Amino acid sequence: MRLSTVLSAIVRRLDLILPLVVLIAALVVRVYEPPLVERLRNLAFDSYQRLLPRPVGDAPVRIIDIDEASLAKIGQWPWPRDILAQLVDRLSEAGAAAIAFDVLFAEPDRLSPQNLLQRWQHNADIARLGEVIGKLPDPDAELAKSLGKASSVVPFILLNGPGRGTPELKAGFAMAGDDALAFAPAFTGAVTTLPALEKAAKGNGSVTSLPDADGVIRRVPLIFRLGDKLYPSLAGEALRVAQPDATSYVIKSSGSSGEGSFGEQTGINHIRIGQFIAPTDERGSVLLWDSGSHAARFFPAWSVLSRQFVPGAFEGQIVLIGTSVEGLKDVKSTPLSGAMPGVEIHAQILEQMINGQFLERPDWALAAELALMILLGVVLIFVLRLAGPIWSAAVGLAFAVGAVAISWFAFTRLGWLIDPLFPSFAALAVYLSGSAVGYARTEVERRWIRGAFGQYLSPVLVEQLTHRPDLLKLGGELRELSIMFCDIRDFTALSEKLDPHALTHLINGFLTPMTQLIQQMDGTIDKYIGDCIMAFWNAPLDVPNHAERAVSTVVAMREELKRLNQAWAAEAERENRKPIRLAIGMGINTGRCVVGNMGSEQRFDYSALGDSVNLASRLEGLSKAYGVDIVVGEDSAAAAPGHNYLELDQVRVKGRQQPLRIFTVLNEAPAADQKAQHQAMIAAYRRQDWSAAKAALAACRSMASMLHSLYDLYEARIAEYASSPPPPDWDGVHVALTKSG
Repeated sequence: MRLSTVLSAIVRRLDLILPLVVLIAALVVRVYEPPLVERLRNLAFDSYQRLLPRPVGDAPVRIIDIDEASLAKIGQWPWPRDILAQLVDRLSEAGAAAIAFDVLFAEPDRLSPQNLLQRWQHNADIARLGEVIGKLPDPDAELAKSLGKASSVVPFILLNGPGRGTPELKAGFAMAGDDALAFAPAFTGAVTTLPALEKAAKGNGSVTSLPDADGVIRRVPLIFRLGDKLYPSLAGEALRVAQPDATSYVIKSSGSSGEGSFGEQTGINHIRIGQFIAPTDERGSVLLWDSGSHAARFFPAWSVLSRQFVPGAFEGQIVLIGTSVEGLKDVKSTPLSGAMPGVEIHAQILEQMINGQFLERPDWALAAELALMILLGVVLIFVLRLAGPIWSAAVGLAFAVGAVAISWFAFTRLGWLIDPLFPSFAALAVYLSGSAVGYARTEVERRWIRGAFGQYLSPVLVEQLTHRPDLLKLGGELRELSIMFCDIRDFTALSEKLDPHALTHLINGFLTPMTQLIQQMDGTIDKYIGDCIMAFWNAPLDVPNHAERAVSTVVAMREELKRLNQAWAAEAERENRKPIRLAIGMGINTGRCVVGNMGSEQRFDYSALGDSVNLASRLEGLSKAYGVDIVVGEDSAAAAPGHNYLELDQVRVKGRQQPLRIFTVLNEAPAADQKAQHQAMIAAYRRQDWSAAKAALAACRSMASMLHSLYDLYEARIAEYASSPPPPDWDGVHVALTKSG
């Protein structure tokens, strides 16, 4: 065969050959994964976290912050160790489940008597005081004593180089499957806490961080390797020490029972710490699902040492002691923050493990992404040849949108990190290479494709603008709305018990009838946020008596939930399984909001924004704290008077200075004397007449059983204020610092 014939055949099939070469090259690049590919994947996953940060929840984790105010009150860092001993004693007496230092004590206290004598040993006058000074308490010994009495954890740092000392292991390691030593991050040296402090502590964990190449921390190791031994992280030790029965770590790796490795050593899968199980990457690291920095996690160190210290906030809590001061150099970069205190990263990992909020990069993710690239690439190559660039672009766009949608679904519902970008870019490269060949063939084809492609880019947008161009204009109007939020209680814990099919069946079975009730009462569904429903009344169409309709809707939803729970119980009985019972919290507020098409010029939704919307969300959050399923703001109650309201409290929510009265709605009106006793209890409570409030509270107990939790709350408050009265200027308003009270 002549060379010209071969070249001619290659040219005729270049629209197959060139895209195929591009596809193979993309596969090779993905397998070898140069830094650019990793950065591209991190861009996708970081964007997901910015769009949906991890909800903080109510994990028992607190940070004692050595902040600027504490340094100003107590003195420059480092503080004398006897002050830190007082800090540990205070927290231990307050009932802290574990006290972990994110502060390394590698050297003796510089203010210890021994150090002072050593420093002034050549001073003639010091000899006369030497005997006295030598009898003074050793601050390090004081701290060691406090650590020994508390459920304490001290840190060490791992190095790739010579260190000082070998960390003392406080816990054992049990392994299933391949040896975890082969996968854990390895180091050659360590800088440890002083031996006396290390020996006294109940736990000893590494605070070593492993940022990615761009300096961002996206994963936090739970285990490390030093020599031929495994060592735990500070967060892992804090969680272990907080569980008195937890004495070891259980590591499950490839090759263990239930873990399919297909003959390959794919690494670590899970680590169990007491009752908590954390899925990890192959090196034993938990992927950070960043919530961003939250001030509610932090308590200034000076407040713990002050006379006004209120220990109740630390009962059963895991307490981390660290610093947020940038000058002390414990600041890290995370997907959501360029300067997050390192101690807050430990706190986030603890929150994730306790709440079961994890991100995973499944073992099969790479294989799935490669398979997607091959499938999409081959389909595009043949569609390009048979149907031309327009249809291939449509197919490629559909695949790309589908990849992003599947990836987003996997992230939001399953906590899986599946990369949608590189397969999409590989498909784009395949498409562009094939299209380039087509464009090169004739000028007529190029002009036709360019014209068709220009028409294709936004056909939906053009169609909408043709018929109703005003629909795509951004902006809104100010209207009075009644806004409702409805959320399923303890949904995270519930979802962990169900497989995806059962969970989908449950959520659909809940959302469908609730949506019907809202729409039947002329409500507008704004959005579904996981298991939460946001709806409003009086937009886009006017709804007379919108507050009345909103309150009537939540009362109907309460009754509908009873019916649903009965139906699910009957279904469970037929299937011989444990029934599922849902509980919900609902909040209603009425006020002026901006409502209209919100979003960008590329995408928007009809939605409502404003302080009144935020307040409705906070009222829903307060329902759990007050032990009721419905919380109604005073504006809504005033606008819809035809219901059986009972006042709950007067609160001041976070971000809002003006206090407001909140109510719940009863199915039946209470007896006049019962309602009078309730109002008497509220009045006595607000005027600080604790004995009268307690007496009225006892009479209130005869009311509806749904209010027992409310009266338990008031009983606890009255007892607390009776023993520790509020300040003189207390106005009877409860300050809700968090969404849940």
